[in-house]
Amino acid sequence: MNRRVRWKIWATHAVLVVAVFVTLYPVLWVVNMALTPSQAFAMSANPIPAEISLSNFEDLLTARDAEGTWLFVRQFFNSIAVAVATTILGVGFATTAAYAFSRFSFFGREAGMNLLLVTQMFPGVVMAIPLYILLQNLGLLNSLTGMALVYSTTSVPFCVWMLKGYFDTIPIELEEAALMDGMSRFNIFTKIVLPLAKPGIVVTALFSFMTAWNEFILAATFLSEPAKYTLPVALQQFVGDYSTEWGRFAAGAILVSIPVMVLFFALQKHLVSGLTAGSVKG
Repeated sequence: MNRRVRWKIWATHAVLVVAVFVTLYPVLWVVNMALTPSQAFAMSANPIPAEISLSNFEDLLTARDAEGTWLFVRQFFNSIAVAVATTILGVGFATTAAYAFSRFSFFGREAGMNLLLVTQMFPGVVMAIPLYILLQNLGLLNSLTGMALVYSTTSVPFCVWMLKGYFDTIPIELEEAALMDGMSRFNIFTKIVLPLAKPGIVVTALFSFMTAWNEFILAATFLSEPAKYTLPVALQQFVGDYSTEWGRFAAGAILVSIPVMVLFFALQKHLVSGLTAGSVKG
């Protein structure tokens, strides 16, 4: 290996190290604030805490409401319940709808796909008022059921588009051969198509989960009791008009990010194939 190639390799590694540091620096800074017992905003550029303490995590996890319920733990499970319900509803309805759009020809097929796409062009806050009225009339305001239904209104169209592209990549000859062997359309869908579409379904479910897990505006609008809050709304309570509890806010942000990181690591083998397979047909 000559000197020029060696210097090129060293330069490439140096650029990668700098890029990793720039990417991780904000995360290290949040960890620094979470491990610092003070609630003041850290002005130092050094991401390493001068004093390490778990008091912010302890205060967060042991906080109780007037009824003695561990508030943050309750809000954590609220977010889990809403995100899981949204994922099940979104993926459950989207798999059958996307398969129909991918395999069958019917009147309004193209228009239906375009209408689903149009719903994705508007931010969720645009639908806040009509959704608020609907939930109020249904008696679902300030309820986790109502939040799961609200998030499903945006989750289902997104999931349909994602899965429709993935179903298009599955050779239709497999289904035709199964039909010739006497399999019903339902068995073909459940025993052939869904197993082959597993990477796409996993990625779609992950994005649906993340959307419900991180959403703040609609949750802050429709939820009014601290015991019903999801985690993004709970974190906002640490930001006051005149002061902000930065240490507890950072500790809560770290705890909120843990489930998503666990899901990414657990499902990483499906991510690349699930994201790229739907981009090319055939």
